Amino acid sequence: MLFYTVMKPLVQVALRVFFRRLEIRHRDRLQTPGPLLMVSNHPNTLMDPLVVAANRRQAIAFLAKSTFFKNPVSKAVLTSGNSIPIYRRQDVETGAEAVTPEELAAQNEATFGKCYDYLGDGGTVMIFPEGTSVSERRLRPLKTGAARIALGAEARHNFKLGLRVLPVGINYFDPQRFRSDVLINVAPPIRVADYAAAYYQDPTAAADQLTEDIRRHLEQRLIITRDAAEDELVQQLESTFTGHLIEDDPRTLYDNFQLSRNLLQAVAYFEKHDPGHLGEVREKLAAYLKNLKRLKINDEALERTGRADTRTTRAIKAGLQLALGLPVYLYGALNNYLPYKLPSMVAKRATKEVEFVAPIMLVVGMITFSLGYAAQISLVHHFTQDWRWTLLYGLSLAPTGFYALYYANKLASRLRRLRALRLFRHQRPVMENLLRQRSTILRLLNEARQAYLQGVQ
Repeated sequence: MLFYTVMKPLVQVALRVFFRRLEIRHRDRLQTPGPLLMVSNHPNTLMDPLVVAANRRQAIAFLAKSTFFKNPVSKAVLTSGNSIPIYRRQDVETGAEAVTPEELAAQNEATFGKCYDYLGDGGTVMIFPEGTSVSERRLRPLKTGAARIALGAEARHNFKLGLRVLPVGINYFDPQRFRSDVLINVAPPIRVADYAAAYYQDPTAAADQLTEDIRRHLEQRLIITRDAAEDELVQQLESTFTGHLIEDDPRTLYDNFQLSRNLLQAVAYFEKHDPGHLGEVREKLAAYLKNLKRLKINDEALERTGRADTRTTRAIKAGLQLALGLPVYLYGALNNYLPYKLPSMVAKRATKEVEFVAPIMLVVGMITFSLGYAAQISLVHHFTQDWRWTLLYGLSLAPTGFYALYYANKLASRLRRLRALRLFRHQRPVMENLLRQRSTILRLLNEARQAYLQGVQ
């Protein structure tokens, strides 16, 4: 508990730095008082409990697989961080630690007992009923453990405990990338006492029913694709034409979430009713993106460079901004380069599993930035011997680091536009053909939108 209390403020700061936007849909539901059992999808290993716990006032106890408790260091950290081991058959059925089914059942009965005690005292427990963490936009079959814990805790108190189950959908928009986005989409809480009659009649059937209701709530709050091909098509449309498909600006992450859900529904509709139209969109979009990649530009650079009316004014304004901001960029990049680069380098060396990349980057980043800033501030104070210069330098590190990231993105965007402009001058037929490809795709998307809206009415 001491570790949880001390580390939570640091994790909150780290998450604000790591994610560009962390948006919570129905934030008030996340503060539902205990006793509470939180259940969530599990696409990003240790990042999933962190993004939830950092945004809930009440402390949370987590169920973590027993293999994390084998190492003495990680065991000490997890235990002090309110984690309870759960024993899975695949983790303990082989090797020197192999156990019989009876021993496994006894171990998990003890785990359930700890959960009952914690919930009985009005606490909050979080569990990931998929059982494994996989970085994909899917919801794997849910195990019934969460439902059995909830029903068992209520049964201990004759279904008068007041326990609720809170499904939480976690949607990462680019889970392995620094400064990406995450939407926490919280469902209404489920009253476990409503399953009392079903439990007294058949506990197993009641657990299945509650598990199914949890699954339904999670599915409604997640972006779920059926296969890799569908996921690729939707992500291509999102990354290339989001500005066209969503007219409101600025957009919320929930707007992006709704767009993804609508695109998935539209793809399923056209697969059934007009596969030819869908196939044409796929083919032309793939060819268009291939040409953009070959020319080393993106859709934004092409579209903006094609506006001849304001091209000169924009170029002058952007050039002045880049020139004036260059000294601040160089200062910020110089002071933040190593702490910024080391986390990704360590993550790439430490694991090949994409689900662990973001958590490793977050933890290593907390260390590198803390130690790096401390060392740099100490050096400045050593050479200046003036606390005012030292304080000013320390306060400048984080803001100029963020500005360096902003500037680098702006510079990359501007260079792509300049490249597109040069291509217009030297390969005009190629670029005009690319603009026609783009117009054709937008026309097909508009036709598809109208057909879809009429078809679902």
